[in-house]
Amino acid sequence: MKTVLGALNPIALKLGPIQVHWYGVIIASAVVIAVALAVQEGQRRGIRPDDIYDMILWALPFTLIAARLYYVAFQWPYYAANPGEIIRIWDGGIAIYGGLIGAAIVIILFCRSRFVPVWLMLDVAAPTVIMAQGIGRWGNFMNQEAFGRVTSLSFLQGLRLPDWLIQQMHINGAYRQPTFLYESVWDILGFVLLMVTRHRGYYKQGDVFLTYVAWYSFGRFFVEGMRTDSLMLFNTIRISQALSVVLFFGSIGLMIWRRRHLANNRWYLDGSGQKIETEN
Repeated sequence: MKTVLGALNPIALKLGPIQVHWYGVIIASAVVIAVALAVQEGQRRGIRPDDIYDMILWALPFTLIAARLYYVAFQWPYYAANPGEIIRIWDGGIAIYGGLIGAAIVIILFCRSRFVPVWLMLDVAAPTVIMAQGIGRWGNFMNQEAFGRVTSLSFLQGLRLPDWLIQQMHINGAYRQPTFLYESVWDILGFVLLMVTRHRGYYKQGDVFLTYVAWYSFGRFFVEGMRTDSLMLFNTIRISQALSVVLFFGSIGLMIWRRRHLANNRWYLDGSGQKIETEN
């Protein structure tokens, strides 16, 4: 099979001096789909759509800021020398874990201010978040980032990948492992798992979210080990791998503890106990 080299254009649209990047288009599309699904499920579980919309309006900017600050903090020598690039979020360079931490803080504070069950809101959001993460990784693909170690053309062709994807994995003069794809597939599988199981009566409130954390962190640990652009601590520890270990065992441990010690915890399917009228 012959491969013609040529990276895809990361610019989706030009409007005079304004450039619309595929990275932003993909991320925005993922958010829109996630919000629509969360609102639909929230109504079933007794959460008002307005509460979800208001929460998103607060969470989105803080999530992006937290994701960027997390990335910049662990790349500080570079950004200290190039401060003008700190705000260039459209070129990539955001950390999912930073965004998730920022989003979780906003959700907790928001839900407490609106008297919405925090764990229930996290449960409703979890499947849509991992779905959005899976879609969002294709923004990394368009920017040719979040790639893995050097590999061979024959290896990529052996994965039965389309030619346009293989071409995009030719970076800095060599073919690279498509780690963005591995994580995207893992995330979408997690989305399907949560969507299929959350209506089966298995979960107490909080379990859907904790299952998401365990699933994502488990996969991220292995994918991160294949990447060449990992954020490092002391030049020896991959930060995302270390955090993945903490989150994996922490989420499982917390789920077990809550099951044993919170006997009166409501089931996920019980929702908030309020009936929300849906529009026809």
